Amino acid sequence: MPKEETKQKLLYQRNYTKFGLDFNPPVSIVSGLFILIFAGYALLNLEHANQLFDQIYSRIINNWDWLFLLGSNFFIGVCLYLAFSKLGNVRIGGMYAKAEFSTFAWYSMLISAGMGIGLMFWAVGEPLTHSQITPFIYESESAVTSAMAATFFHWGFHPWGIYALLGLSLAFFAYNKNLPLSLRSVFYPLFKDRIFGKTGDIIDILAVLACMFGLATSLGLGVQQMNSGLNYLFQLPENVTIQVLLIFIITLMAIFSILAGIHGGIRFLSVLNIRLAGLFMLLVFLLGPSFYILRVFMNGLGLYLSDFLQASFSLSFKGDSWQGDWSIFYLSWWISWSPFVGMFIARMSRGRTVREFILAVLIVPSFLSFLWLSVFGGTAISINENTGGALFETVQDNLPVALFELIHQLNVPVLANLSITLLSILGTLLVMSYFITSSDSGSLVVEKITASGKEDTPNKQRVFWAAAEGLLAAVLLLIGGEQALDVLQTAVISTGLPFTFVLIAASIAVIIGVREASDRREDYIRNKLFEDVKEHVVQGDEESSET
Repeated sequence: MPKEETKQKLLYQRNYTKFGLDFNPPVSIVSGLFILIFAGYALLNLEHANQLFDQIYSRIINNWDWLFLLGSNFFIGVCLYLAFSKLGNVRIGGMYAKAEFSTFAWYSMLISAGMGIGLMFWAVGEPLTHSQITPFIYESESAVTSAMAATFFHWGFHPWGIYALLGLSLAFFAYNKNLPLSLRSVFYPLFKDRIFGKTGDIIDILAVLACMFGLATSLGLGVQQMNSGLNYLFQLPENVTIQVLLIFIITLMAIFSILAGIHGGIRFLSVLNIRLAGLFMLLVFLLGPSFYILRVFMNGLGLYLSDFLQASFSLSFKGDSWQGDWSIFYLSWWISWSPFVGMFIARMSRGRTVREFILAVLIVPSFLSFLWLSVFGGTAISINENTGGALFETVQDNLPVALFELIHQLNVPVLANLSITLLSILGTLLVMSYFITSSDSGSLVVEKITASGKEDTPNKQRVFWAAAEGLLAAVLLLIGGEQALDVLQTAVISTGLPFTFVLIAASIAVIIGVREASDRREDYIRNKLFEDVKEHVVQGDEESSET
């Protein structure tokens, strides 16, 4: 039996397996207690917690913004090296591994898990805001083009480069090295057998906490937007109490999805999400300023690509709060989300080559995100220009309502009220579906980490982590009150900072691991070719002798 498999079995033996459970006690207990203690402290001291979050936010933004930007650029560089070098020929799972899911289902799960809720929340408000306050990282003669380029910067290659890097690392060490599907496995080239002990436990605890706070931020944004949609449809009040109640209801629905299993739950909802989202985007494109949207897309994409390097290395010297509120928040959010998204796409990506994996994860979701942002952002900017800035005035202090305010102001001459109502219902269902998918797949990822990377574990553990995600999202909303968005941003920045260092180390480890696999692959092909030639020569000699 290979040494790695023996050590893996010893790791599994550390799991607690009584009463139908199967989890790693240090990782599960420390992570769970941290979240419960944080929630209890915050609920008892909401005002003090809010002040503490303000202080943390200011210190990280003022002192560590450079790390988020440089780190994210480094991750993209590593991805490009792996994809375009000979290392890109290595196949996840071995030379003869087959893909488990169809390409369409695979892409659907990438989008749904990657940033579905975020795109629903920010697609209207962000481009609209940037069109009024020109971002310094992308400046051009057209405020609209600058706005779209900056938005693409936040939702394009940087987030998907982070996801691709960690997703590939997890998939490679799990399926090529027969190590547990857990973050500790990525560090095997650096720490060797220590990943099976306390060192690995610390790595997994950091991954769980980053994942939980990143998810809680997304769920908090999603429930705010859902509340806005229900207010439009049924005049349901918009407040934190309603949002906490919605979290409770949707978390229960996520639990039902968990019990349906990965093929019946996540896969079904992911494919449903991408189809509903495609329909939603197409309707808004057709009902909105279609040709204007196409111009916005082309101009924004051109500026994004042409000034990509400059924007990627631009830091403000003027204490500009824009970069902290937008770029640094986003980069830390993607870093915090990377254990969740990375492990999720790793679980779905056996049988893909390194090159196929990286290029697919980098390009396909980025391009689809650009289309989505152009349709909704372009429509919002057009409506705002035609109404003398009325749309921006409405949404600048209430970003969750931006999508539904856009739908309400669409100029639909035929069946206007019915069209607006149907679009509002579709938008609300999409937010709800993405919420369920994120909670379901997030609990799957966290549960894998806390179970030492085991594939088959009890569903009751996933139910616990889904409930913990909902609790954490509710607590963050309660801490922030009317300023909940600020608290959600601080939570994700706080966990993203330490995890950036983890990802830098993971980048080095995966290069070492894939390079070793590539060398073995070349040796195998060389030896196989030599054996084939030798056999052909022997056969030729035998035929000559017979003649």
